[in-house]
Amino acid sequence: MKVWVIATRELRSFFDSLMAYIMLIAFLGFSGFFTWLYGADIFFVRQASLQVFFSIAYWTLFFFIPALTMKLLAEENRTGTIEMLLTKPISDWEVVLGKFTSVMLLIIIALALTIPYYITVANLGTIDHGATITGYIGLIFMSAAYVSIGLFASSISNNQIIAFLLALLISIFFHIIFDVLSYSIKGSLGSIFSYLSLSNHYDSISRGVIDSKDIIYFLSIAFFGLVGTEAVIARRNAV
Repeated sequence: MKVWVIATRELRSFFDSLMAYIMLIAFLGFSGFFTWLYGADIFFVRQASLQVFFSIAYWTLFFFIPALTMKLLAEENRTGTIEMLLTKPISDWEVVLGKFTSVMLLIIIALALTIPYYITVANLGTIDHGATITGYIGLIFMSAAYVSIGLFASSISNNQIIAFLLALLISIFFHIIFDVLSYSIKGSLGSIFSYLSLSNHYDSISRGVIDSKDIIYFLSIAFFGLVGTEAVIARRNAV
């Protein structure tokens, strides 16, 4: 219950500050433009598929999520309101989970607003419904991983810009660098980098393959990010 109260409060603050509207408009604008109008759009590939959309959303959310998470704890650290929040009968975990849930709700709202894309493409031809559904699931799992990273970055900083850049720096290892290293390095080390590459797991899910190792991968990143955030808050509270 307390987690939901925090989540709804934070979600409301996104809309009160216009951040939610900016994110939703920008996300729908970017994804819609490249899905329907740009050179590699649905009409260009001539397939009833949302793979173009999932590829664009994969990159759009990568940049948008740090912008959403950067203020969640960094601003409260700067103003000192985090201490006031933690003096209430609420645990550190409830604070972390509440803020995590608020961002996930906003992302789910953004993805839900793209369902007309799905309906339209389904009317244009025979669409692989299973691959489309798993594509959305892949975006949600990816978002959960990056939201947890963003929360951790926000928890260790008092500056929103630094929190944004730090979240982006950590995420870029999972998004790009590990993938590049997996192709450059052979053997066991290359296999480790391949497993750490988020794109490999996301591509697997977005193609319609739900594998337990992919789910464990995303949940592990989210778990460690949230545990790290809780540990930082607990340490600040103990000082």
